[in-house]
Amino acid sequence: MSDVPPVDRSSVTTLHGTPVDELRRQQAAQPTGMHADYIVLTDEERAKGFVRPVRRAYVHQKCGSLTTMGTKLAETYARDPKFYGATFCCSCNSHFPVGADGEFLWDGTNEKVGT
Repeated sequence: MSDVPPVDRSSVTTLHGTPVDELRRQQAAQPTGMHADYIVLTDEERAKGFVRPVRRAYVHQKCGSLTTMGTKLAETYARDPKFYGATFCCSCNSHFPVGADGEFLWDGTNEKVGT
């Protein structure tokens, strides 16, 4: 994984085709609930390789719930673990912080999502 080129964070798209700027405005206005669309790294950017394993499930430490995600979201985390500042909990129906001080662990590990 050390031979992976640096990530280009400008190489983004969305899961369902919403223009990125429009999606950012929509997400800022939606305080709770799963968003209708999400920003991900492009197929080409994700194809450059991953710095972490591709994991599709995480546990919210506050409620203990398991949430799963699709491949493009999981690969975006694997390519750039710090790409997102928050992630969704399917039980709490809201987004919460990720990273060293975040609220989520990758399923089956003690590794914080976003680190």
